Amino acid sequence: MSGALYTRDILRLAVSIPHQKRLDDADGSAELRSRTCGSKVSADVMLGDDGELQDIGLEISACALGQASAAILGAQAIGRTVADISAVRDNLAAFLDGEGETPGPWPDMDKLAAARDHKGRHAAILLPYDTVIAAFADAAAKQKAV
Repeated sequence: MSGALYTRDILRLAVSIPHQKRLDDADGSAELRSRTCGSKVSADVMLGDDGELQDIGLEISACALGQASAAILGAQAIGRTVADISAVRDNLAAFLDGEGETPGPWPDMDKLAAARDHKGRHAAILLPYDTVIAAFADAAAKQKAV
């Protein structure tokens, strides 16, 4: 693995993941594992009446890139809707696939640019987003069941 992939900025982000706690009364929860690298992310969400994220709980077992990605998401997710998070995720995926100009609009997303040429790491980077989106879907399914 390239030494430039795990930069000082990535390592700083990896150790600064906010909201590293599971939520007791979550509206929705999800746990996903990457078949590519074995990373695992669990996410709990609490939503407001308007569908905006009020609280998030994350549990991350991933490489430094997955952890850094989770730190960026965790720092920006509160107050966002599933559409907001999905748009950022899709932008990041396009960038990683070589189709976008920038990794995304949120602070520190540019730090993930070093992973663009490392396709084996893309799943770990996207996993926190996919898991939070799945937790939103779980919350919506539970709400419909009521």
